[in-house]
Amino acid sequence: MIKAEFGIIENFNENGDYTEYCPEKYHCVAIDDDRYLNDWWKALSQIDTFNVYAKGILQPQKALSRWGITVIPPSSLPALLDIVLSDKRSKKDKRLIVFAGLIHQAITENKYMIHYGV
Repeated sequence: MIKAEFGIIENFNENGDYTEYCPEKYHCVAIDDDRYLNDWWKALSQIDTFNVYAKGILQPQKALSRWGITVIPPSSLPALLDIVLSDKRSKKDKRLIVFAGLIHQAITENKYMIHYGV
């Protein structure tokens, strides 16, 4: 499995440096990049409201960094959750169930998420 990892940033600092790979710090969950993100890529890239940041708040972009680090603000999380939940596999796949729960938690707590690409 080529994994992409997602976690919640508990204390987001807009001047913070998020360039270090620290999946344990953010209690990341891993999903199969080839199996899921490839299937979701078109939908993710076509959402006008999916605004994210490469490594930090100063580098805005419109898509996940497939081979890097992405910071996802709370305002973009509902669109991500919709894509995950619209995938039929999210009802059976334990990793997707956990991932959807993590996104829901971040939305509820108004937290940023971090994504580590492959």
